[in-house]
Amino acid sequence: MYKVTIESVVGSTSMAINNLEFDSRKVSLNDVFIAIKGTVSDGHQFIKKAADQGALAIICETLPENIVNGITYVQVSDSHKALAIMAANYYGNPSAELKLVGITGTNGKTTVSSLLYQLFKKAGMEAGLLSTVKIMVGDIEFKATHTTPDSLTINKYLRKMVDAGVEYCFMEVSSHGIHQKRTEALHFVGGVFTNLSHDHLDYHKDFAEYRDVKKSFFDELPKTAFALVNVDDKNGVVMLQNTKAKKQTYALKTYADYKAQVLESQFTGQLLKINNQELWVRLIGGFNAYNLLAIFGTAKLLGLEELEILQIMSTLESVDGRFQYLISEKKITAIVDYAHTPDALKNVLETINSIRTGNEEVITVVGCGGDRDAQKRPVMGNIAASLSTKVVFTSDNPRTENPEKIIEQIETGVPAEHYKKTISITNRKEAIKAACQMANENDIILIAGKGHETYQEINGERFDFDDFKIVNQLLATLNK
Repeated sequence: MYKVTIESVVGSTSMAINNLEFDSRKVSLNDVFIAIKGTVSDGHQFIKKAADQGALAIICETLPENIVNGITYVQVSDSHKALAIMAANYYGNPSAELKLVGITGTNGKTTVSSLLYQLFKKAGMEAGLLSTVKIMVGDIEFKATHTTPDSLTINKYLRKMVDAGVEYCFMEVSSHGIHQKRTEALHFVGGVFTNLSHDHLDYHKDFAEYRDVKKSFFDELPKTAFALVNVDDKNGVVMLQNTKAKKQTYALKTYADYKAQVLESQFTGQLLKINNQELWVRLIGGFNAYNLLAIFGTAKLLGLEELEILQIMSTLESVDGRFQYLISEKKITAIVDYAHTPDALKNVLETINSIRTGNEEVITVVGCGGDRDAQKRPVMGNIAASLSTKVVFTSDNPRTENPEKIIEQIETGVPAEHYKKTISITNRKEAIKAACQMANENDIILIAGKGHETYQEINGERFDFDDFKIVNQLLATLNK
């Protein structure tokens, strides 16, 4: 059992409690309220509200001025860490009863974790998944709300997995989740690093901090675990510097424990050579070759036989919103991808350009999210314009920002020689419609940025919006 470091206690600690809560709105009689300092609000401001709603104990970093008789106050140095430890203990430390693998990096987390879940299920294993797209407890699906959920949610679902007989769990680990101590008190048998590129600099001070937060996940792995990293990314070696875990590497270009080579690539899949074994896979692009290699290495490290892994890998299906494509009756290919970082957008467009014959148009529809890292916007504009034949800049999830201002910032990155190939249409559905109207037989439409998301977030409200459904409907009606 993990222990919380306590600085001071006011009141009795000998009591029976009901639930743990860090959201004061959910507190009820005999609950414990943990006051968390968040990025938007500070839970310490809601201590009185929690007490009024029946909280029996308050966990906080700063004791309130007004102490209420009958309530116990426990002062800690880090409420995030305290919440993680208390959540793990409250649910009986379920991660210790699972083979839990954490996948971190800028791009590829969802694909690697989801395909590992697929692979282990197809191998006859009981598996679970904690991802951006969904949470799976065996065959039962739950809705996901964050890349790395809060500590209570993580442990609640891990406990459900243990109770359901799940043996392996694959979990996306975001930099936010690591920084906010949501992965504290979890027992990992392995960690996987995919890559590191420009992202989340609205949250982290700079790239060095972003990298070091990722690295701290590997620093904390026990010596009984494995650390599998992509060494074609220069940050892969950095992740291994202080880890006590067994160091393992994968790469396409450099020497590594697990090697792959792309032999052939088409829109229907690619031919890979992995550790001198050839196999055809349904996922395309160099970025997916890395993802598949990470899956191969992880599965081997978890004890699966190489031949069985390769056989199952050849049957794996793409994850929703990750290079998800359709071909219309008029032979227009539409691709929906979550690419919302410069590196991811570049990877997807380079993959498309490597497969196309050169006679087709590549029409890209792309925007950038509001209230997020603004530095990447002109970079995204540059990449889209440089690697496409036509571009429609549009709204993504503007959140509380003006979408037209976001588009203006994207446009500043467009090189002068490419400016004529770009247009801007703020309404995302109209932007997709314009791309469909521009497209002729054999042309390729890429709709980037939102991928699997089934909503658009505008001024705090979420509206139904599914890129894949919309482009499918538009191509069916416009191109008859």
